Amino acid sequence: MSRSPRHLLMALTVLLGLGIFAGGCNSTGSVKAAVKPEKDRNQAPDFSLKDADGRTVKLSDYRGKIVLLNFWATWCGPCKIEIPWFVDFEQRYKDRGFAVIGISMDEEGWEIVKPYIESKKVNYRVVIGTDEVADLYGGVSSLPTSFLLDRNGKIAGVHVGLVSKSVYQNEIDQLLENLSSAAAAGDSPPGTK
Repeated sequence: MSRSPRHLLMALTVLLGLGIFAGGCNSTGSVKAAVKPEKDRNQAPDFSLKDADGRTVKLSDYRGKIVLLNFWATWCGPCKIEIPWFVDFEQRYKDRGFAVIGISMDEEGWEIVKPYIESKKVNYRVVIGTDEVADLYGGVSSLPTSFLLDRNGKIAGVHVGLVSKSVYQNEIDQLLENLSSAAAAGDSPPGTK
């Protein structure tokens, strides 16, 4: 199956980004992880997509959790680097109100994605994305593109291209800490009443 011009542009962008990352630009080591202040966060667009078992995954069903929403593809080199990190985060934080949702942008659909996620032992929900869903999130012109959502379903952080695992780790910890701080103070986090 031939790739559309849009997907070829995404692949070229990813390859260029990987070349810069691998070519000695060590800016990822100095990136300070910081989530957006609550007042500056926009609501993440809702969607309904099917997972590998044919079950509907609605983003709004994850309200009350911290969500790492990752647009990726099996052919994307940087995506392959991130997947083990996300498997680790899902395992480590799922009992603390955290979830990863992978949105595959592979044109071939489940035929290629299902064996891939099984071979990588992906332990989080994966759905097949559409151009319409990608457009809701600003067009998603590069892969990987990840959105970190707070417990209210608002976008607390965005990463286009590969960033270090520690950047994600720090942002997840910040959002989980905010949740823990609210609970310790006796405040019910919004969306959990």
